[in-house]
Amino acid sequence: MQSRRAGNVLAAFSFVLWGILPLYYQFLPQANINELLALRLIFSVPVMLLVMLLLKRPLPNVTELLADKKSFFMCGIAGCIMSVSWYAFTWAITHGEVLAASLGYFINPLFAIALGMFFLREKLTKAQVIAVVLAILGIAYQVWQYGELPWLSLLMGSFFAIYGLTKKYIKYDALTSVTIEAAILTPFAAIYMLWLYFSGDSVSLTSGTSTFLLYVGSAPVTVAPLIFFALALNRTSLTMVGLMQYIEPTLQFLLAVFLFGEVFDHTKAISFSLIWAGLIFCTLEALPNLFHKKRKVALPN
Repeated sequence: MQSRRAGNVLAAFSFVLWGILPLYYQFLPQANINELLALRLIFSVPVMLLVMLLLKRPLPNVTELLADKKSFFMCGIAGCIMSVSWYAFTWAITHGEVLAASLGYFINPLFAIALGMFFLREKLTKAQVIAVVLAILGIAYQVWQYGELPWLSLLMGSFFAIYGLTKKYIKYDALTSVTIEAAILTPFAAIYMLWLYFSGDSVSLTSGTSTFLLYVGSAPVTVAPLIFFALALNRTSLTMVGLMQYIEPTLQFLLAVFLFGEVFDHTKAISFSLIWAGLIFCTLEALPNLFHKKRKVALPN
């Protein structure tokens, strides 16, 4: 029970860290997202290796990794997919679109449900069907009112869900997988940064030490919640993790409306409300299973 409680705390903490990430990126308004992504990839690898040493986890063995070619290949695919989601997310929170980021992660579980149905042949429950329908209605209402799709939100939500699906085909442990995903893309990121440096077009390398450190800092501040999340997965249930994931977009929503002063108009209120209603249905459906599992664990005592 103590392990499960620790897992719940770690999971909640990881989502809180993700939720307050927009606060960090307020120091980089209108940032060059290409450089942010490149430096995040480059410095994520040493950060992850350091974490493994601190946690006394074995460092990745190249021979063993290459023995599982499918997992290695899927790590490359996962890294590319995650980069798209992270690129959209970072652009949103550095360009006054934190509400779009919040919406993206609110609809992410619904994309995950749809992918599970189509690719893993999972059957939808009644609550999940209702949630998907309400989400479609919420997005459709925005399109009708604004005359355009909420591309940023859809990009973040869909690609993060695809990333989760891809991870199911990777047999490496969570920390190793994340390290390999970044390591595979690091050479491309390094070549890009060298090209910017020699062409004199780099923002991070020519704007002073503090700006450069803020760009580099995007690696540890985004890797930290991922580490706590990975540690939580082995200590708590996926159901609890699924319920806690709403902490992140909720905090982003509160920051956007009450701290950053983004406009939350009538259209967004109706759209968000429809999506929230669907998520409430899914949450209420999952709660009995969660409590049942807790009682089941407690019986031997």
